Amino acid sequence: MMRRKLNKLSKGQSGKIVSMEGTGSVHKRLLDMGLVRGAGIKVERVAPLGDPIEIKIKGYCLSLRKEEAKNIDVEIE
Repeated sequence: MMRRKLNKLSKGQSGKIVSMEGTGSVHKRLLDMGLVRGAGIKVERVAPLGDPIEIKIKGYCLSLRKEEAKNIDVEIE
């Protein structure tokens, strides 16, 4: 399987989170929203300029900024 940063995925691609970089309050907030290792995600929409990115995780939709998404490694299915 191939690994990529979440901000490099295009609409319709899906996979599992394998790791997250970063520290501090932003990292903790992402963990609290369900972005944990092993969670399945799918890219629902990407804005025309690439920011924000809307993903579906654990049955709900979540919008992330490009800066947040580039810290998440995804194994593409």
